[in-house]
Amino acid sequence: MDKLFQAAQAALDALLARGAEKASVRAASGETVELNALGGEFTLMRTLLDQSLSLTAIKGGRRGTARLNRLDGDAIRQGAEDCLAVAESGDADPAWDLAPAPETGDFVSGTPSADPDRLFDRSKELLDAIGQKFPHVIVEEMITEHKTETEVYLNSVGSRFTNRAGRYGVDLMFSGHEGDTATSFFGSSVSVPDLEKPFLELGTLANDLEAAERSLVSETTQGSCMGDILVHPDLLAEFLETAGELFCGDSALIDGTSLWKDKLGQPVADPALTVYVKPLDDRICGGERYTAEGFASRDYTWLEGGVLKSFMLSLYGANRTGLPRALNTDSALVMAPGTKTKEELIAGIADGLLVGRFSGGEPSPNGDFSGVAKNSFRIKDGKLGCGVNETMISGNLADMLKNVGGISAELVCDGSYALPWVVFRNVVISGS
Repeated sequence: MDKLFQAAQAALDALLARGAEKASVRAASGETVELNALGGEFTLMRTLLDQSLSLTAIKGGRRGTARLNRLDGDAIRQGAEDCLAVAESGDADPAWDLAPAPETGDFVSGTPSADPDRLFDRSKELLDAIGQKFPHVIVEEMITEHKTETEVYLNSVGSRFTNRAGRYGVDLMFSGHEGDTATSFFGSSVSVPDLEKPFLELGTLANDLEAAERSLVSETTQGSCMGDILVHPDLLAEFLETAGELFCGDSALIDGTSLWKDKLGQPVADPALTVYVKPLDDRICGGERYTAEGFASRDYTWLEGGVLKSFMLSLYGANRTGLPRALNTDSALVMAPGTKTKEELIAGIADGLLVGRFSGGEPSPNGDFSGVAKNSFRIKDGKLGCGVNETMISGNLADMLKNVGGISAELVCDGSYALPWVVFRNVVISGS
């Protein structure tokens, strides 16, 4: 930590000495203990070290940034010169700024020190369990790790933050196989603060492995219909993050393309939806503790009973638009649960899909989207059927958020979110 403090202070001094009117720096170091397995066999164990220094300078309303992977004096001096050169070459914009008053904080979360032996035991346990419980699944690649990140933030206003966070994680890539039949690749991952539970009990790992086996029997979708989709929590996170960018983010509100630009405090979604952005939640691993502008991060409510309670604006976006700044810049989404189980949600769908993944282009500014449903299954008359292929889904994100058909009581926590399974009504499902 002392070395990071020294580098951060030297960088801040260098920026100010070269004419920066306001400046901020972040010095960070990381250590990763990593295990790799290919084809179900361990192939590698290694320790990775990294360090970085990020510099930001504001001069004459112009903003420059630079990023280094060295912390020595020569690198810092050159980095400060490069940062100011970028600022001086840009266009002036008075919206660039730092937090107006100094804030401080020292944070520790998770498990900062690795236990390599325990990590190996949990990793082997996972491979063995997959072999026993999912005999038709081949694990193409497994990466398990412990990652420690230590960082120091200083700015010219007087803000000072330190953060030391440690987490364990697993990342699986796998597919189903039986005879000459094979599925497409599935991926599943989770991060946790400790190793108290077996990996297979976390996130949606077991669900996703079962889905790979179920996909060995599939059918091609014929024709087109308007149906319901039950969305995997991973895909729900993707849909919500995209909606946040399109309707509540800096660019959409500055450019005036957001459908919700005049909707603060008004209903924009189904009354069943209450969504928070909570990097400080205990279920979130390595959540943001401070913003780049020097504010201490705080949790906030995004949607409450379908009502828009906050935009997702940075300080820059707030200054450009005159709208309120969000209390953090993280994407740590947490949704209030519903009352039905996942199985009860399936039982309530007459015709539709369980959608695990979506492959498509960027939605249009108004939220229109279209793409291929991957890792997905037919639901007919309340029963989950076989996998589907050559199947498209299309709709509009803003409309979809107003047509919620059910929310599961179970919340899936993968370390980056705590989200349920959600049914969306009236989505176009089409095939060949």
